[in-house]
Amino acid sequence: MDNIFLSSGLAFLITFFAIPVIIEVAKDKKLFDEPGERKVHKAVIPTLGGLGIFGGFIIATLIGVPPAAATVLQYFMAAIMIIFFMGIKDDVLILTASKKFIGQLVAAGIVIKFGGIQITDMYGIMGIHALAPTASFLLTLFTIVVITNSFNLIDGVDGLAGSLGLLTSLIFGFYFYFSDQPLYAVLALSLAGSLVAFLIYNFYPAKIFMGDTGSLLIGLVNSILVIKFITIASNPSSAIPLESAPALGFAILLVPLFDTLRVVSHRIINRRSPFCPDRNHIHHFLLDLGLSHKMIAFTCVAANILFIAMAYSLRFAGSSIVMLTLGAVAIFIVGIVYHNKPKRKLLVTNGHLHEETIIKSHKILTLSEETIEQN
Repeated sequence: MDNIFLSSGLAFLITFFAIPVIIEVAKDKKLFDEPGERKVHKAVIPTLGGLGIFGGFIIATLIGVPPAAATVLQYFMAAIMIIFFMGIKDDVLILTASKKFIGQLVAAGIVIKFGGIQITDMYGIMGIHALAPTASFLLTLFTIVVITNSFNLIDGVDGLAGSLGLLTSLIFGFYFYFSDQPLYAVLALSLAGSLVAFLIYNFYPAKIFMGDTGSLLIGLVNSILVIKFITIASNPSSAIPLESAPALGFAILLVPLFDTLRVVSHRIINRRSPFCPDRNHIHHFLLDLGLSHKMIAFTCVAANILFIAMAYSLRFAGSSIVMLTLGAVAIFIVGIVYHNKPKRKLLVTNGHLHEETIIKSHKILTLSEETIEQN
């Protein structure tokens, strides 16, 4: 079991020393994320940080996982490689949303069919227990794709996706460590080690972004971890059984997952493509309130920790009650933030359409979605 923590340290070292090299190569090859309409940064930033996360994670995992778990690991690695190459292509050349979606479905199918990661029981949520094979497969497919994309969509300000990914991977990692599940403990803590190293370069002002390569990797790994967590924690004979395990799993991923479900639902209700980008994420609301990148990351992580604590304290009430409570509290909080964020109105200046954001005592003029304070 000592290999678990050695893997985490190895992942940290590989990523920590790889990122500066990646930054130099990205600058030399001009592989930047350019400022744009929806971007909150004002300078060109290298986008290949996910390559460093992937390198540290993959090497540490392959070294740290016990040989007995190699059979299952090979299928996880196959799915991760699909996500990696899809992400790296999108970061360098741009990949259409439909192609990314198909790639995610293939990766999820491998994890389900060959990796044995599947939701076979609802554990009493809405009165449902065992699922039919087809329903089980479709629900698991949907869950993996949504979680995979949730970290990609929450990756909007410096340090946010990495910090949330670090929080979730640490929680899952220690649970699996104490539950004597070395494969999943290595997966989680190797990812955590890589993210710690990456965040050193990603906190505001960011020197590098993780890009789709990193955010999709974090999402896929967390989807594997949360489904396995629910399966093990719901089993009364496991080392650490937990009441309302599905609700606890939901709480651990609540901030990225709830934000994604809310934003996608909003787009569909407004008859827009669920893949159509906008400024409706929680980090956009917090930016409009004037919070810095660091404060947004801290606020979202702190909120996620509070949701986890809430779910744990209410776990004996049952998964349905806990999830409804978490959802209601999340909607209430987002509603307050949305209500208090500055109002925007459209302006036409020199023939160009802009937005003006009005705040009580001062104005912020937003040009191409970037804010400049005016006293």
